[in-house]
Amino acid sequence: MHLSFHLIAGVACLSLLIWIVLTFFRGGFWQLRAFDGDARISEQMQKWPRVVAVVPARNEADTIARCVGSLVDQDYPGDFQIMVVDDHSDDGTAALARDGLPSGGQEERVMVLRAAELQPGWTGKLWALQEGTTRAASFSPDYFWFTDADIVHAPDTLRRLVVRAENQHLDLASLMVLLQAKTIPERLLVPPFLYFFLKLYPPKWIADANSKTAGAAGGCILLRKEALARIGGISAIRAEVIDDCALARAVKRSGGNIWMGLTRKSMSLRAYKHSGEIRDLIARTAFTQLGYSALALLGTVAGMLLTYVVPVLLSFDSQPLIWRSSLAAWALMTLTYLPTVRFYRHSPLWALLLPFAALFYSYATCISAARYWLGRGGQWKGRAQAQARP
Repeated sequence: MHLSFHLIAGVACLSLLIWIVLTFFRGGFWQLRAFDGDARISEQMQKWPRVVAVVPARNEADTIARCVGSLVDQDYPGDFQIMVVDDHSDDGTAALARDGLPSGGQEERVMVLRAAELQPGWTGKLWALQEGTTRAASFSPDYFWFTDADIVHAPDTLRRLVVRAENQHLDLASLMVLLQAKTIPERLLVPPFLYFFLKLYPPKWIADANSKTAGAAGGCILLRKEALARIGGISAIRAEVIDDCALARAVKRSGGNIWMGLTRKSMSLRAYKHSGEIRDLIARTAFTQLGYSALALLGTVAGMLLTYVVPVLLSFDSQPLIWRSSLAAWALMTLTYLPTVRFYRHSPLWALLLPFAALFYSYATCISAARYWLGRGGQWKGRAQAQARP
């Protein structure tokens, strides 16, 4: 009994220590106001750079028209072109992209092209971006704006991104758009997606030139043309499954300045009707994030249990040292998650359910590993992009 008490007490104290480190020494990742991309900024510019939006699209019939419409409606004062790259869709995506065009000559700003056959060694999205940036070179852009085909942007999104990039001398500026969180599975599991991402890639560290941390949100990235050339073009990251963070890492390593923030103004149209769809969202990249290492997988699952589940279980222990330490850890967990819950404008009570979400994410990570070992890793639009090595 004596040995058992010390062991359990040690686990409880370790869990509390983890939360003290995460709360106070992890770049303030949970303080969302510090990197609010919707905050007011001065928009005075003497000359507005030329921008080309590149939209990779594969089987996006449900969303592409609204996406293109939001791009056409950008109130950007400078030269702005839009290029939709149809990645061999079989649902009429290319034709529907033109439905997003208003009358009055705006269609001249939009080009819809069909990507060439996917080349070996490339992931699908990056091949589409390669096709788009190559064709966009004829417009001599100062910036590329990479945006997903299932996102609707506010009219001032591009203008504000460019102002930030120019004023802060950024080579890459990225926005994490608002994901759908309306159904019960979405409310339980989508806000933790943001919370866990920010924990992995604290925006404060991303923006710090002296930090090695580099991250970006692939749904909305403004990239300076010279920065893309400096890293060797899209081909430098052609095989990456987590392409957004790989791009940010390459830009930062080349000496570029990067920044990532949050926005409610730009929203994803992708709805997750049941938990299986969210599981697949997580499983697409989870094992890639772990470097396809079985040891890292075991360590991650154990760490998730120690960090998120143990504090809840041991808060009901009868020993004061154990339950007080565990309750303190659970309190820090809940308090750091509350800003994310508020960001989605949900009831604070949802913050108490983060441990259940952590269990689900651990399960999805195991699914990610199993799919990789079965040759079905990195699933994106029907393609396996992370093949297990023989």
